[in-house]
Amino acid sequence: MSFCKDCIQGVRHEGEPQGTLEIIDGVSCYVATPTVDYPKDKVILFLPDVFGIESNNAKLLADDFVINGFKVVAVDYFNGDGLPIDVMNSASFDVKAWFAKHGTEQTRPPLDKVIAVLKERGVTKFGATGYCFGGRYTFDLAFDNVIQCSVVSHPSLLKVPDDLEAYFTKSKAPLLINSCEVDEKFPAEAQTQADEIFGDGKFAPGYKREYFPGCTHGFAVRGDIKDPLIKAGKEGSFKAAVEFFREHL
Repeated sequence: MSFCKDCIQGVRHEGEPQGTLEIIDGVSCYVATPTVDYPKDKVILFLPDVFGIESNNAKLLADDFVINGFKVVAVDYFNGDGLPIDVMNSASFDVKAWFAKHGTEQTRPPLDKVIAVLKERGVTKFGATGYCFGGRYTFDLAFDNVIQCSVVSHPSLLKVPDDLEAYFTKSKAPLLINSCEVDEKFPAEAQTQADEIFGDGKFAPGYKREYFPGCTHGFAVRGDIKDPLIKAGKEGSFKAAVEFFREHL
């Protein structure tokens, strides 16, 4: 399994993150909490792309969920070694070598640690929003029924149709897929297969797939919002996620 060139392309978005960095059982997390009353038993796990929680894009997106009434915990499952933001759009960076050091053995334990602590703190319902690399972990957590609602945007590292079929068989978590026109990791064929497996009411917990024309892999986090189609995709995928969490979490 590998990443595609679009996994490390995008533009930085401006803004001042409002959340805080918190160490949860040794794992660095970006925690964003609503300033108004919110359900204390619910948390959205923000599962970032290869740039991790240090990316301003990720922090600002997490903050946007908070504005909509959800507490968000973005987990540094890269153990402080997410891709540096300067390699964005770099042709020379060796993504394969980086990925070799960030397999399941290294990246799943931090996630499990954070979830265990959040459960001790009284969280009983988890949603997950996974981008690119994070889409893989959204599926894995759903397989184990750790989460109660799943949103993936331009997911990477999925085996299609195997992982889609496994999700259908194992998971009870409603699933939203934010897909796009140009995505070698979740292309049109995979999108069609997802609809065939989950669509037309076949997946009882709930299924929805959004499609954003003119967008490429990475659009929901790192899309160039000066392009009106990509801006519409970034905003549309976020709105779809919020609505899905409100309905199902």
